Amino acid sequence: MSKDYAQIANDVVSGLLRQGAPDTAKAFGSLLTAATATKALDTKTKELMALAIGIAVHCEGCVAYHTKMAHQHGAAREEVVETVALAVYMGGGPATVYGGDALRAYDQFSGT
Repeated sequence: MSKDYAQIANDVVSGLLRQGAPDTAKAFGSLLTAATATKALDTKTKELMALAIGIAVHCEGCVAYHTKMAHQHGAAREEVVETVALAVYMGGGPATVYGGDALRAYDQFSGT
């Protein structure tokens, strides 16, 4: 069964937390804005870093969302491949499964 990574990424943004705990969701949004602001690192690099962490900690929503955002900020497939390789190195065997998900998600977002 194929996963719909666009839907998974969308669910992260419009998730249940926003409905059930809007103050917490708003605070998390502020943290997101501060952490992803372009300073010494550009947005694409930060999204690839977040993707690697999402893979390593086995977070399906993180993989979908940060793959989408990395793609939107100009990450090439090869950059995602290298990010997956680093995450596998840091996350071990289970990260290979989520790394594969990141590549399938990238292919979905790029229409390949």
